[in-house]
Amino acid sequence: MSDQELRVSKIRSGTVIDHVPGGQALRVLAILGIDGTGGETVSVAMNVPSDAMGAKDIVKVEDRELSQAEVDVISLIAPEATINIVRDFDVIEKNRVVRPDSVVGVLQCPNANCITTEREPVQSEFTVLSEGVRCVYCDTLLREDIAEHIG
Repeated sequence: MSDQELRVSKIRSGTVIDHVPGGQALRVLAILGIDGTGGETVSVAMNVPSDAMGAKDIVKVEDRELSQAEVDVISLIAPEATINIVRDFDVIEKNRVVRPDSVVGVLQCPNANCITTEREPVQSEFTVLSEGVRCVYCDTLLREDIAEHIG
């Protein structure tokens, strides 16, 4: 395969998530709620050589543009990612993710004693830190596997 060939074909419309750290594409799909049973057309390239990153993943989701909440959560596991919006095979918008100051109602706190558990009608809220995310109610710090706590 030459350097000029595409490994995955272009999409007509939808979203391309590029510059995802190598090996994290399946977590991006989990964030988007894509597990293969919904009929979405998805292309995934994993551990593609990258001069800047060593290895990167690329996720293409046809006929879907991401919500800001989805982009915010993706930024937690892929802080260098770019979100490309494609229409009629052309990239019409390209944005680098920006980590939010906080995420609300997206993650579940792993602390069974936290007020945000299913026993109470309180929405979760996490402050985004350089080393992870911290629950504003119980101070539990999530450093790794943030995608596993998506609620």
